[in-house]
Amino acid sequence: MEMIYLDYSATTPVDEGVIDTYSRVCREYIGNPNSLHKLGLDAKKLIDASTKQIASILGIKENEIIYTSGASEANNAAIKGVVSKYSNRGMHIITTEFEHSSIIGPLNYLQSQGYEIDFVKVDSNGEVDLEDLSNLIRDDTILVSIASVNSEIGIRQDLKKISEVVRKNPKIIFHSDVTQSIGKEIIDFSYLDLASMSCQKFFGMKGIGALYKRDKLIIEPLIHGGKSTTIFRSGTPATPLIASFAKALRLAYDDFDSKYKYVCELNKYLIEKLSNLDVFVNSNSFCVPQIVNISVKNIKPETMQHALECEDIYISTQTACSTGDYSRSVYALTSSKDRASHSIRISLSYKTTYDEIDRFLKVFSRLINDLNIRGGN
Repeated sequence: MEMIYLDYSATTPVDEGVIDTYSRVCREYIGNPNSLHKLGLDAKKLIDASTKQIASILGIKENEIIYTSGASEANNAAIKGVVSKYSNRGMHIITTEFEHSSIIGPLNYLQSQGYEIDFVKVDSNGEVDLEDLSNLIRDDTILVSIASVNSEIGIRQDLKKISEVVRKNPKIIFHSDVTQSIGKEIIDFSYLDLASMSCQKFFGMKGIGALYKRDKLIIEPLIHGGKSTTIFRSGTPATPLIASFAKALRLAYDDFDSKYKYVCELNKYLIEKLSNLDVFVNSNSFCVPQIVNISVKNIKPETMQHALECEDIYISTQTACSTGDYSRSVYALTSSKDRASHSIRISLSYKTTYDEIDRFLKVFSRLINDLNIRGGN
């Protein structure tokens, strides 16, 4: 009986082609790309070619890419980089209850340092309330940070409309964590000043991500000291990881339309089948098709997660980096503490099969009955 993986939004298995690229570069490009000898220049040339490919795929400039260790570092670099550089403009930041812990964490830290954090309201669909956003903006607002796609429920935000509100004050910097969008959506970066991403979300290696920084925007580096691909993040460039980043991104967007259509059909099939079970479906039509969040009545998420694990089926409760005993994202959408404390996330990819979904549903249905008999809570 083969393992069924339904936790792609936490991390993805690395594509074999990406592993091949990483291994080859490790073997053939041993020089430090900061070195001036031939081995170093060869490594730098490969990094430059990889950066050019990434920029082309994303529709941005090469000098707008800052390589990081992942999205958490990119989020911290964006937020702390902005407040360090522009605190003279004010100490007010706007975000949402839908953000990843690597956004909430640094914002909580900044709040302890005297910054004021406001959470914009969302409507019944989970979209940002643009009128409330407009009302929250003040003369001393320096940053708005709103994820393009929520990692737990999958709600996508209209970055264009949000940008139009934010741009009314040209001093405000607009950042978005686009980690759950890359490889799943086509993003127009022209609406953004900063955007964070991680390669592990689109079948790439762990330990490499990027921060998009709009050309001409200056932020204070999170890491100082040492030459790199940019002055905004010091450290020896990780040649194999950067090359594998480019490979993973290219593979993610190859044949994108057919992959997306397939996942949409799979999502519809899954939700139709789930409607026959005793669960609440928290995700809605405003969500990306790769994420389906549900609440299972009377059964703790961890209990269901471990029961499925015994069947070699893997899902998530909250996001892998979350803390707390309930989902703040589900609570923000549903206003139900019960649904928020009983939610699980099923995340799909174009590699998920209908057979896997059918087997999951069969086991899941049986476990709901068994755990309810035993008392899931």
